[in-house]
Amino acid sequence: MTAATAPEATALYDVPGPRTRRRHLLYGVLSTVLIAALVGWVVYLLFDTDQFTRTKWTPFAYKGIQELLLRGLGNTLKAFAISAVLALALGALLATGRLSEHRPVRWAATLVVEFFRAMPVLVMIFFVFVALKVQPLPALVAGLTLYNGSVLAEVFRSGINSVERGQREAAYALGMRKTQVMSYVLVPQAVRAMLPAIISQLVVALKDTSLGYLITYEEFLHAGKLIASNLDYDLPFIPVVMVISPIYIGMCMLLSWFAHRVSERQQRSPKTEAVDVAPAEPGTLLPGGGPPRAPGP
Repeated sequence: MTAATAPEATALYDVPGPRTRRRHLLYGVLSTVLIAALVGWVVYLLFDTDQFTRTKWTPFAYKGIQELLLRGLGNTLKAFAISAVLALALGALLATGRLSEHRPVRWAATLVVEFFRAMPVLVMIFFVFVALKVQPLPALVAGLTLYNGSVLAEVFRSGINSVERGQREAAYALGMRKTQVMSYVLVPQAVRAMLPAIISQLVVALKDTSLGYLITYEEFLHAGKLIASNLDYDLPFIPVVMVISPIYIGMCMLLSWFAHRVSERQQRSPKTEAVDVAPAEPGTLLPGGGPPRAPGP
């Protein structure tokens, strides 16, 4: 093997030789065959149990069913949007409390975070809906906000603490106040580290909106449940799942794509890019118009 065609060396693992590459190729072919066989078996079971019959797929051709699904999707996005904004705000507030220099504030914020992180989100939704007698949408939003806001508070706190301590000390040495240090130094650097975890938690919030059907909130899964339980269409449960699941997956992938775009935009931002410094040139050394001159006799 010539130097031009040799694989690049790496410090993370040994470069595979010809036999290892052939073995890896064999593993890849076998894995592909197994996955294809599994997919084929699942498709066979779907056909064998009559999941692709005309009766089960007829509902989706009706305008009323389409409007029901679209209305449920709109309600899901509404609940997610409201709870996401409130959870981010609550997370930032609780993270600020946990980072406070005042011990009572720090303890109170810690107690709130640990309590709502430990509580199952479904229990909180039912408590607000049943005990406080709140409407389905506010009850769902309240439960999602309290749980996801508490988790995001830990994400924000960890992201701030992950910034090198010298950055904070240098900012204080320049005379910045704590608010300025947080706003202009720590948060912009911590956002990159926090962004994947934030998006992951928002995906969790999006999926947890499906719990709304348990409190009769007419969200996307609730609409699918109404269709799947219809005896006139031979209980089309699997077709409903096959229609609803890709939409949920697509919304989660859209969130991930949005986070990737935000990360790329932030990296291209002038605030985060290196600034070219012009080379030093001869010029005025002292204010007053020209280079210093020796005093006259």
